[in-house]
Amino acid sequence: MVDRQSRRVFLRRAAASVVAAGLAPHHALGARRESMTADTRSTDQPKPFFKTRGVVIVPDDIRTWNWPDQAAKAGLSTIATHPFPRDLEPFVKTDTWHAFWQDCQRLGIQVEHELHAMADLLPRDLYQKDPSMFPMDDKGRRLRSYNLCVHSKAAVETVCENLTRYAKLLRPTTGRHFYWIDDGKPMCRCPKCRDLSDTDQAVLLENHMLDALRKLDPKASLAHLAYLNTIEPPKQIKPNPGVFLEWAPISRRFDASIARRDAGDGHHGKLLDTLTANLDVFDPSHAQVLDYWLDESLFYRAQKPPRLVKIPWNRDVFRKDLELYAGLGIRHVTTFAVKVNAQYVKQFGEPPLDEYGQGLREVGRSTAPSPP
Repeated sequence: MVDRQSRRVFLRRAAASVVAAGLAPHHALGARRESMTADTRSTDQPKPFFKTRGVVIVPDDIRTWNWPDQAAKAGLSTIATHPFPRDLEPFVKTDTWHAFWQDCQRLGIQVEHELHAMADLLPRDLYQKDPSMFPMDDKGRRLRSYNLCVHSKAAVETVCENLTRYAKLLRPTTGRHFYWIDDGKPMCRCPKCRDLSDTDQAVLLENHMLDALRKLDPKASLAHLAYLNTIEPPKQIKPNPGVFLEWAPISRRFDASIARRDAGDGHHGKLLDTLTANLDVFDPSHAQVLDYWLDESLFYRAQKPPRLVKIPWNRDVFRKDLELYAGLGIRHVTTFAVKVNAQYVKQFGEPPLDEYGQGLREVGRSTAPSPP
């Protein structure tokens, strides 16, 4: 594992190489445990450095566009569903899902589920029964609208019971599970929780959740989502082996590589500091980057009023991003691709899926810089 000082030296070198390349701004918007896709079909080609080469989509995208064929054509390894367990529970019982699943099996595409889960794992109507299961705010009020109190035994047990139920229904072919706390919402501030950061509280819960998952599958693993209020690494609670990092830089720019520390008035540099700090805690070889290069839903929401826009794709920025991630030893990369479906194709033509897959197959084999 690369040590902390070596990562810092590598990041400085990577940033310098990106600046030297003079990348121009492009857009103003500041199981099968191993894949059976393009990396194993052709025996005369070296395997890609990136083991996970994925997309995250929603049921409507699956219904209206042939994602398995498109993913296989692009050399991707993985399709993950999104956004909530309650949405997927009825969907996985439909003929559309069964056809999708069979196509993925036929084409060697792994299937995972990346989910905003807390409202389903701890149903909000339980507040009337036991408010102490829910988070306390800074004023001492228990709030039912998001997350939980991680020191409530009843809350943790309820989360783990519902997690087990969903995990039996939504089985990833990789053994990797993604059940996130509520999106960007604060954790508990009760007397037992207040000295733990939101990240530490999330990891404390995830350790319990992993124990529950491993009763179903001894090799199961669980993502810790580093995102917004959990972007900083845990300081007091150590993640158990099997809890892996998923780093999601939603506040990044898309007209400059993440390697450009000066981009966004230095915001990229701050993001990269959180990534390297997290990699001092979590094993880089199991860490995953969840980026937004193809996330039409993100660019859609940025419009006033919201509307479909052509994805602001920049091949050079993307490949520089990958070089940085590969140089840090990160071998799992995916992107949101929500709203990339038949409607998008009709309006804008084919998305840059082939260039996305090509970069993930090529970068890291020989083009990515290595840490010293």
